[in-house]
Amino acid sequence: MNLFGKLKYPLPTILFFTLSASILLYVLLSYSTNLPIYNATDFNAKLVDTSVQGSLKKHTIANFHLINQNNEIVTQENYRNKIYVADFFFTRCPTICPLMANNMKKLQDEFLNEDDVMLLSMSVTPALDSVSVLKKYSERHSAIDTKWHITTGNKKQIYNLARKSFFAAVDQGDGGFQDFIHTPNFILIDKKRELEVFMMAPIRTI
Repeated sequence: MNLFGKLKYPLPTILFFTLSASILLYVLLSYSTNLPIYNATDFNAKLVDTSVQGSLKKHTIANFHLINQNNEIVTQENYRNKIYVADFFFTRCPTICPLMANNMKKLQDEFLNEDDVMLLSMSVTPALDSVSVLKKYSERHSAIDTKWHITTGNKKQIYNLARKSFFAAVDQGDGGFQDFIHTPNFILIDKKRELEVFMMAPIRTI
């Protein structure tokens, strides 16, 4: 059974205000089902950067070069032939980010022995979230570094990824000094670097 087969609207346009880790778990546990693939034209235009709005090209996640909590370089090679859930956060966020981290932790624990399932968190305040800060954050959330990369890097690159690759941010911007993204979205990426599922983060945990 396709989990999303009876939805009236394309999944990316639906706001799951009460989404919890259980939904993410269900999606991954049901991954053998043929889930829909999403391209730029399938999304609410507000979530698609103006540079790629209306594109009919097959969409894949762009290459990236990030630094994780262990001061190691993280690229697409770390996620080659992997299914992964991505999110955007910042360590000083007191509101939704802790809930997102808790749900990422639940996913980590559920799929701990599944080598082809991984997690990726990208800081939207990379100037503040140094490697040492990320290390403390990862320890606080019991992140297993071989499973869950919590990363920082070049701000423009991260913001381009959020807007042009993961379609995770509504607002437009250039990744400059005053640009700020605060997105509550999770994105499921398949082994072909394609977008499988887009979900709002929870306002409560299970």
